[in-house]
Amino acid sequence: MRTLLTGGTVVSMDPAVGDLDRGDVLIEDGVIVEVAERIEAPDAEVIDASDRIVMPGFVDNHRHNWQTAFRGIGADWTFGEWAAAMHGTVKPHYTPEDVYVATLVGRLEALHSGITTMLDWYHVAQGPEHEDAAVAALRDAPARSVFCLGAGWAAPHSVDDDIRRVRSALPGEGLVTMAWGLRGADDTGMDALARELELAAELGLRTSLHTGSDGTQRPIADMHKHGLLRATTTFVHGNGLSDEELRMLADAGSSISISPDVELKMGFGAPMTGRALAAGLRPTLSIDVVPSVAGDMFSAMRVAFAAQRGLDGGLRSRDLLEFATADAAASCGLDARTGSITPGKDGDIILLCTDDLTVFPVTDPVGTVVSAGHAGLVDTVLVAGRVVKRDGALVDVDLATLKARLLASRNRIATAAGVPLDGTWNPQPATN
Repeated sequence: MRTLLTGGTVVSMDPAVGDLDRGDVLIEDGVIVEVAERIEAPDAEVIDASDRIVMPGFVDNHRHNWQTAFRGIGADWTFGEWAAAMHGTVKPHYTPEDVYVATLVGRLEALHSGITTMLDWYHVAQGPEHEDAAVAALRDAPARSVFCLGAGWAAPHSVDDDIRRVRSALPGEGLVTMAWGLRGADDTGMDALARELELAAELGLRTSLHTGSDGTQRPIADMHKHGLLRATTTFVHGNGLSDEELRMLADAGSSISISPDVELKMGFGAPMTGRALAAGLRPTLSIDVVPSVAGDMFSAMRVAFAAQRGLDGGLRSRDLLEFATADAAASCGLDARTGSITPGKDGDIILLCTDDLTVFPVTDPVGTVVSAGHAGLVDTVLVAGRVVKRDGALVDVDLATLKARLLASRNRIATAAGVPLDGTWNPQPATN
């Protein structure tokens, strides 16, 4: 099957391909085979990309998708309040059905906003049935996903057996693959962390790890001392890490995922964007939790851009777009398959309207996407060459039924947990 995207403004995110004011993209059997000003393909299905920006789909490399049912409820919460609410109060009441519908609707919402690849950082930790429900949901979404299986919040126990079991079901091919969400040495100790990293390497899994410092801790230096920094690990947040530790990550080839809206709102500190770049790290962007922030990458780019430009002014709009596409794909180990419009890569592509009044007229496509883009511009989405959103609507998805299931799930959990849904919930952080 051949598909020709024709007449669009191509923002390839590949320096070798460049950008085209007017260009065509040819996809064959799900793979990009040609990018040029004009392509003749009389036997191809033609998608008119006139008045559209044609760019690679976004990559969100860190989102806790199981929290989708409680979207927006924590807009005013601190980090401690979020942890008390989501992990301490509502999570114990999650059934496999709750995990399934939250994961599926969350993944579809992200796809709807142009996120073709997502790393779903799972830490419900209620049992194998819940894990299987999350995997099933990701498989039922027509998107590229990484199921990042982690233990529960600050869990003392290992998930080795779960990792092996799920890995056998996700061997690394197809649209849904797997990673391991590590607990960190503060929860496990260095010996356990070393053992988990060794098992991850044995199973061929990349890893992701939440980290940060209040200035008194040196988590990355401690890992470096024990020889535990890996090129296959993405460190999430990183607020408060020293410049020396950031250079250690760069030297190890590790990546860092920044969730700018959550970090600023919940009191983590300033996003590490500029300091990571100065240390030789290419930052990537992620959403984190939708109870507190918007689920689209446009919002994340805009917050990260404003926060860093307010500090030193050195960041450019194309940098943000690279963080959210090519760099994030590399952090997931998927840069050979996605993240740019490059011949040989899969056709993970989005078309953004340029005739919408909120962005018209588009003079600088990259600057417009970063400074003024929003989910309402996402007209068409392709994943591995398959059209999964057309004319602004997801294809072959029964949203009415899924919305009803998600509302029923949220209401049941809230009732079981005894929490209000009228905006008055004021969760109390745990005290030591």
